[in-house]
Amino acid sequence: MSLYLLFDVGNTRLKWAAVESTQNPSDRNKKLWAYSGSINSSALKSCELRAELSDYIAKTLPKPDAIAFCCVAGDSAVVHLKTLFPQWQDVSWGQLSGNSPYNGVSTLYQSTNSLGADRWAAIIGARALSNTNTLIVNAGTATTIDMLGSNGLHYGGWILPGLGMMQETLQSHTAQLPLAVREAMPTSQAGFGVNTNDAIIGGCDAAQIGAILRAVHLAKDLHHPIERIWLDGGNSKILASELNRLVLLQTLPVEPIEGLVLRGLWAWLLQNL
Repeated sequence: MSLYLLFDVGNTRLKWAAVESTQNPSDRNKKLWAYSGSINSSALKSCELRAELSDYIAKTLPKPDAIAFCCVAGDSAVVHLKTLFPQWQDVSWGQLSGNSPYNGVSTLYQSTNSLGADRWAAIIGARALSNTNTLIVNAGTATTIDMLGSNGLHYGGWILPGLGMMQETLQSHTAQLPLAVREAMPTSQAGFGVNTNDAIIGGCDAAQIGAILRAVHLAKDLHHPIERIWLDGGNSKILASELNRLVLLQTLPVEPIEGLVLRGLWAWLLQNL
């Protein structure tokens, strides 16, 4: 049995997971990862924190047979990541980029060099999970929305500020608006805000949901009506809750799924072993 180690280096979080060769990326078991973790991506900048991370992973895992990663945090993060395990110098590293080929999925993106590696990995992950017309929403520092047809064609997508970035921008670029705080039970009950805090939270949520609904309608216009929405990222549960309130989406599966990027990395690695 082989072991594979996967890294997703985002702008905010660095996530990793180990999977065994007896497992499959299409498995929806919530306990799919034999081992996983997450830290702030900025830890890669510190020699001390890199040493701690390396020691922690190496003591927890047996030596992997292969390592795959994608990174949107810059070239220096890639360099730092690849120095983590000097004791595993004979282990091959594979980097998935936006132009990495994957059998069964293609894209209409004009320049695949500029397609984010995390977006491409999430698209591959969504394809591993289903062969339907799908929206892939990654709700992290930025929110990305991508359309994948049942034919395996990526029709493109959108990038917009994430919920946190929207809220912080309002606070930093206005004289009187505070940094909003999300409460467990807003006064407005998901309707129009009746105080400034709820107005900001509700407005930012509405902007994200509106973009997703626009994507659903656009896919229908392209004669590829969406059959499923996958959501990943730190704000995925928030958006899923809001989407499930909408009557017109009650027949459309809206599913938060953890580690969609890691699943895509895994599927890509299996094709390249």
